[in-house]
Amino acid sequence: MKLLKKIHKKTRILLLVLALSGSAVAMTAFNSQNFEIAKNLDIFASLFREIVVNYVDDVNPSELVKTGIDEMLYSLDPYTNFIPESQIEDMRFMTTGQYGGIGALITTRDDYTIITEPYEGFPAHKAGLLPGDRILEISGQSVLGKSSEDVRELLKGQPGTTLTLLIEREGEPRPLLRDVTREVVKISNIPYYGMLDEKTGYIKLTGFTQNAGREVRDAFNELRQKHRVESIILDLRGNGGGLLNEAVNITNLFVEKDELVVSTRGKIAERNTNHNTLNNPIDTEIPLVVLVNRGSASASEIVAGAIQDFDRGVILGQRTFGKGLVQNVVPLSYNTQLKVTVAKYYIPSGRCIQAIDYAQRNEDGSVAMIPDSLKKAFTTRNGRVVYDGGGIEPDVPVDPQILSNISFTLANRFLIFDYANHFFRTHQSIPPAAEFEITDAVYSDFVNFLSDKDYDYVTRSENLMEELREASANEKYFSAIESEYEALKQKMIHNKEEDLLTFRDEISMLLKEEIVSRYYYQKGRVLASLSMDPDIDRALEILSNGNGYRRILAGQQ
Repeated sequence: MKLLKKIHKKTRILLLVLALSGSAVAMTAFNSQNFEIAKNLDIFASLFREIVVNYVDDVNPSELVKTGIDEMLYSLDPYTNFIPESQIEDMRFMTTGQYGGIGALITTRDDYTIITEPYEGFPAHKAGLLPGDRILEISGQSVLGKSSEDVRELLKGQPGTTLTLLIEREGEPRPLLRDVTREVVKISNIPYYGMLDEKTGYIKLTGFTQNAGREVRDAFNELRQKHRVESIILDLRGNGGGLLNEAVNITNLFVEKDELVVSTRGKIAERNTNHNTLNNPIDTEIPLVVLVNRGSASASEIVAGAIQDFDRGVILGQRTFGKGLVQNVVPLSYNTQLKVTVAKYYIPSGRCIQAIDYAQRNEDGSVAMIPDSLKKAFTTRNGRVVYDGGGIEPDVPVDPQILSNISFTLANRFLIFDYANHFFRTHQSIPPAAEFEITDAVYSDFVNFLSDKDYDYVTRSENLMEELREASANEKYFSAIESEYEALKQKMIHNKEEDLLTFRDEISMLLKEEIVSRYYYQKGRVLASLSMDPDIDRALEILSNGNGYRRILAGQQ
């Protein structure tokens, strides 16, 4: 008995020693990490001080630190960002969809800031501002040469305050004064919803700010009350995401209560969370197609991925952006903030949408191509195989629309934009957005409008010909092929007038959207775009074939 007590006593002592050793190791690691932090902060402060004092040219301390912070965060992931005080209002807009301002899109053109699109019903629209108006002064302060970001900050402010804008407008002999009273500008998550045919409803969702789920529910219910809706298309193309809980709410509209939609997992296990559907759905049976493209990110990918994993609907379009990282906003000193990645999110099948190596990314921030060998297979509820590795692969891929050189040039040089303004000044009204068409007369007028405009461009074929000439010259072959090269070059030289005819349908589509937006604003632009949309056409084809729709969801296509 005494021997047993001695053994137990020794065991307790050994466990205590091990526990204390573990604590000591942990404390040592903690102290070591604290020392490394303090050491490197001291090095940075010393280096910063020496640069400010001794560098040959004057430096702006704030800009220097901001550059250092940005470069440090860039080495981590694309979404961990420093938010200076000047951008706090932009951050609020991203989450709430509202801000204090005039309600208009602006851009920089030459040295001017111009109105590109006033939001219907908001202060800019009420004050009579038009697309193409050049802003010269804001309440007596010249904005000539300022960036659109600087001008945007001047336009934002406390609701109820009034600005006086001095603007220059095409066709007016002298500048105009317009008083604009700021309001709380709340941008709807749904610019348009309606029926595409007698039985197919359509909802265009452009954001996931507060109440996005309620907006989708209300739009769906209104369509069902007014029409015989037998199928639905949810358009998430170009939707960069937003609030995670709104993604869960929207998924919940079409799947049962208590389903796990997304979980977040990070370094701190206590902060890992599961997000389940909380409410009864509005319809779990209606055929559903979700449209996505490379611009569909974050919350859009949660919705599309969950719908795919539950086999609740068909995902159609192009591979999505590939953002599966969760950020928290942490307040810092001097009214600045840090948006820091704290976790990854996982959809019902268990896959993560984020790229395996998110350091490798395209210029637009989307994930680069992931080798098949690095992808991991998962299964949907019906047993279909799906993969992780970056974004959601659609069930039905559709090639993206790529603009021709001439269409891109006409849009990029504001010539389609300018013609729409010209058309608006000379036509008091047009037919409804869904009925308006670019007739032969309108297109001829557009061609005449271009007659004295510069819209030259270099085609890809011409670029390749120039590369051939340089390569053959470097390799001493050019003299032998020069005559054939020149003959081929002459045959390939583009003819702008011919291109206007060759790509008329494409150019007409751009013209239609731009002109319609002058009369019917954001809703009209969306509605006009639907008439020549290959994704919409393919979705309607799938929804009209019930057996084909079910085969896709069963993995039998």
